[in-house]
Amino acid sequence: MISTVAGIMMFAVRVSVKRITEPAKNALKITRMGSFTSAPAVREDCQDVDFEVGSSTTRDSLLNRCLSELPSSAPLFTRNFVTFNTNYSSASEEPEELQSWGLKRVPFISQGCSSANTHAQDGGRFRVLTWNILAQALAVSHDNFVGLPEGTLDWAARRLRILHEILIYDPDVICLQEVDHFNFLNSTLSSLGYRGVFCSKPDSPCIYLANNNGPDGCALFYRRDKFDLISASSRVLEIWRVQSNQVCIFANLRLRDTGQQVCVATTHLKARQGALLTTMRNEQGKDVSNYLISCGSLAKPLILCGDFNAVSTEPVISTVKSRLGVKSVYGKLYNGEEPPYTTWKVRADGEYRHTIDYIFYNKFCDVESLLRIPTEEQIGPSRLPNLSYASDHIAIACDIRLK
Repeated sequence: MISTVAGIMMFAVRVSVKRITEPAKNALKITRMGSFTSAPAVREDCQDVDFEVGSSTTRDSLLNRCLSELPSSAPLFTRNFVTFNTNYSSASEEPEELQSWGLKRVPFISQGCSSANTHAQDGGRFRVLTWNILAQALAVSHDNFVGLPEGTLDWAARRLRILHEILIYDPDVICLQEVDHFNFLNSTLSSLGYRGVFCSKPDSPCIYLANNNGPDGCALFYRRDKFDLISASSRVLEIWRVQSNQVCIFANLRLRDTGQQVCVATTHLKARQGALLTTMRNEQGKDVSNYLISCGSLAKPLILCGDFNAVSTEPVISTVKSRLGVKSVYGKLYNGEEPPYTTWKVRADGEYRHTIDYIFYNKFCDVESLLRIPTEEQIGPSRLPNLSYASDHIAIACDIRLK
């Protein structure tokens, strides 16, 4: 029965793939898989022309702008980094959430009082942040959130919360998923010295929704004064040798101070639950692995991060780990396990609390610190998103040292 279903699905996908061989006829020049039931209304990414960034903009000025234009009645999340040290011996320094979850002690020396990136000018170290920022078109017209505080999905304010969450941690590498306002992020981040790469989904659901801002996809940014770009590429992931609707971005970067190379990749795998979808995600994990191996990542430091839409026990996670020789950064804090959640939301069909976002690293890297996961009290009774946090996913971040 499964083989029959798979065969029907593959035939349907092949039909839709065949339809995209004609030149794309839209301003963004994206390749679309098409739809049998609706016509896409692809729009240019132009809904943020009102947000101007001056030539003298700084990180602090943008952070202050975000705070001044957002209501003070809903303070934004405040989180710190946990820093590791093999000389750790004091049980009194254990984070409260580790105690409450019954986890054993971990080798860390401090929880930190600041989110500032102290490695910004340290050649062998860099900070990586990954985050599914929640596509605006999906949030408003597709995801069926319930119980959200009034104004949660207002884009004029939500984009400020997104920007603040990224900038407050001062990352050197930024990996984002569900990006449907790339021009906004690119204009603001480029003014601060970042360079960005964007790859849209072949058939983004956003383009079928009213008032969309174009397709969503993955984006990767890196700090230009920290890295030189050696090469960058992207791939539409395949399932049983047929293109799917998910993508992966790869960048080979060189640290300017040391000349060391590091491979960074980000992806967003297929969503939803069920045996067939779990199998499809595993096939995408195989394709991601093969793609990164073909890019030469096995012989270099590798950071792979994104929204895998899979809990740690799903086959795709073990597939990626075994094929690429990687492990999860948060395993260092949670004794080989994952945080209790990286997404927590309430939709019309129920409440969802899962860990499905990851940062993986290989043997040529070491994890020096990790951004703490917000507590249930911080998240609040309405869950995510809310007026204090922009997405239904939580940004995760770490400081990496190359060996």
